[in-house]
Amino acid sequence: MPPKPRPLHLTSDHVARIPVIEDPGPPNYAFVRLATDADYDAEVERWISTAPGGDFWIFAYGSLIWNPATDTDAEKIAVARGWHRSFCLFDQRYRGNPKQPGLMLCLDRGGTCRGVAYRIPAARLRENLHKLIRREMSMVPSAFPARWIKVMTETGPLTTLAFIIDRRDQRYIGGLSLAERADQLAQAHGWKGSMAEYVLSTVTRLEELGIHDRNLWQIQRLVAERIEHHWPR
Repeated sequence: MPPKPRPLHLTSDHVARIPVIEDPGPPNYAFVRLATDADYDAEVERWISTAPGGDFWIFAYGSLIWNPATDTDAEKIAVARGWHRSFCLFDQRYRGNPKQPGLMLCLDRGGTCRGVAYRIPAARLRENLHKLIRREMSMVPSAFPARWIKVMTETGPLTTLAFIIDRRDQRYIGGLSLAERADQLAQAHGWKGSMAEYVLSTVTRLEELGIHDRNLWQIQRLVAERIEHHWPR
């Protein structure tokens, strides 16, 4: 049994203070275009053609843990070595806007990440992968393309599909301190909600699973403090 979740500093009351805005529309990034059905078809076929034999697993480390895009029929706590979760993807549409951009979670190289491996039902594989790609890839080229990585579970190793930041992409934001990330996360909001809501949902679900991410724990505290400053009751 996972340990009892600890009380968070960041709460739904903090999230309720932050406005939600209308969709500002697709951002205009250089050398980037909106994904098409043909792009989605090609990417799904790439995943399937490069998949290892046996079951099809994906590695969830952020929003896929608390808001999955696909049907799953098995899950395992998994550890990805050589990678860590990081708020490093610049966002000015979904949970950010041009004046208060957000930072979405991606896997970045270095360290260790504990997350969840989910198995996609074989009978509905393509159907579910098309749901997944439309959730994760709105633009081409993707700033966080999917690739196969090894993870370790209590029953042994798995090869899983994971979304990993491309450090060469213009939307990659690296080198920020936790305080600097919290400064941005506390104010960012878009048409899908706020980054504070994203942080709260992620940390809450990780705690329920018995996964303690030290950096996220510090960030949720810092975000709560900054919201109290920017949007006092």
